[in-house]
Amino acid sequence: MLVLSRKKGESVVIHNDIVITVLSVEGDNVKLGISAPKDIDIYRKEIFDAIQDNNQNAVMDLEALKNAMLEMGERSKN
Repeated sequence: MLVLSRKKGESVVIHNDIVITVLSVEGDNVKLGISAPKDIDIYRKEIFDAIQDNNQNAVMDLEALKNAMLEMGERSKN
């Protein structure tokens, strides 16, 4: 992990087209501004994790459905 110190108004550039700027620091809270191309998705970490979990559950449900359908097909043959 890269660790950087930045002050209010200072920025970090990622991959030439993503700029993260420190807008304010108030106690334990840091407000960041992110400038990125519109095709780049930006999520808070907890939201990203929830999306990943949801996607994983959907894949598991799809596998369970596929297995159930295969099992039903085998039963109908017998």
